[in-house]
Amino acid sequence: MVKKITWHKVVDSINMLSFNQNGMCLTVVGGKKVTLIKFQNELFATASTCPHAGGTMADGFVDAKGCVVCPLHRYRFDVKTGRNTSGEGYFLKTYQIENREDGIYLGIAESNFFDFF
Repeated sequence: MVKKITWHKVVDSINMLSFNQNGMCLTVVGGKKVTLIKFQNELFATASTCPHAGGTMADGFVDAKGCVVCPLHRYRFDVKTGRNTSGEGYFLKTYQIENREDGIYLGIAESNFFDFF
């Protein structure tokens, strides 16, 4: 089943975002709190909290392999896929990002109750 994606404008330009020293920032897009991550001149978006213990992902960092690292227990997640790379089996929600002429957009897949069946 193909999920419908709703696109939400984040900002007009990446220069308008306030990244911390680790290249991350928290923002609210489409009613969802997300972490925006600048890594190797690309922008990525993940859930704002770690699926393990709720650590704020923007307080962590991105390692050289492109894994966002939770500040609480150092669980690592691939910044592109959200797949846990440190072996614990968790998954960090990721969102699509599009750089358009009029700004940066984040895609949120619509879901409903029947997606579980």
